Amino acid sequence: MTANRWTRRDFFRTSGLTAAALVGGPALIAGCSRVDEGTTGASQSADPLARFKQTGTIKVGIANEQPYGYRDKDGNLTGEAPEVARVIFKALGVDNLEAQIVDSFGSLIPGLQSKQYDFIAAGMFIIPERCSQIAFSNPDYAGTTAFLVAKGNPKKITSFEEIAKGGAKVGVLEGAVEKGYAEAGGVKGGQIQVFPNQNAAFKGILAGRVDAIALTAVSLRWTLQQQYADEPLEVTESFVPVVDGKEQLGAGGFGFRKEDTGLLEAFNAELKKLQDSNGVLPLIEKFGFTKTEVDNAAKLTAQQLCAGS
Repeated sequence: MTANRWTRRDFFRTSGLTAAALVGGPALIAGCSRVDEGTTGASQSADPLARFKQTGTIKVGIANEQPYGYRDKDGNLTGEAPEVARVIFKALGVDNLEAQIVDSFGSLIPGLQSKQYDFIAAGMFIIPERCSQIAFSNPDYAGTTAFLVAKGNPKKITSFEEIAKGGAKVGVLEGAVEKGYAEAGGVKGGQIQVFPNQNAAFKGILAGRVDAIALTAVSLRWTLQQQYADEPLEVTESFVPVVDGKEQLGAGGFGFRKEDTGLLEAFNAELKKLQDSNGVLPLIEKFGFTKTEVDNAAKLTAQQLCAGS
């Protein structure tokens, strides 16, 4: 089978943006104003990095999904993607990330396109469909899928095909690629329950509304460990879904507007330096990422992923 890598999230629905947080400090509540593009005319638009260096701040969109990008209990922005982005932008002369938190995954790409923020740091998988809307950095991690199930996995759920045959119900997040994986595996619409966020999904399985939750293995393990460790739940062995004979290996990166080519090139250059110096893993291993996921990402490029190759 050949490999086909997907973005972290599919984004079909547009909805409002909610809160803002400043990296390294308490969250700041802010309105959904457009990014200030400055007053120096075309030169500012042609080189947004110069503007960010001047102000010392860049706005970032996140989906508040652990462990990819979220606010901690003190209101500080953290997670896999913000931690990597913070180091890269500091190297580029921009010290602060001001985070805009959207209320659904489907809001991220529209929010970027409408200039509510300057880039996306949400661990978003890179697929051709998303590449037609925005530009992506090269990936910084490549992950697999797993199921959250009741302790002991009483229904022996290990694949979407088994869910389809056994009639179990599976939960997915709104706008997530896992819904497409389930449908490709033969799972019928009546067996699929869509939840708005991780917390709702975990509560859904605890309430017996579904028999499993499908999500990235890293995300499920992290959320179970951090928030639901005392509940009778477990995460299955991870796997790579297969759609039309192709393995769907998820590789996540950072989203930029297509016109911000200089910003993207500068970001990619610093990301490569970080990867070449083995600097990515120390930033994200505390969130459950491993050397394998980091090393696999370093072998891929956004160009390959956007082409579906």
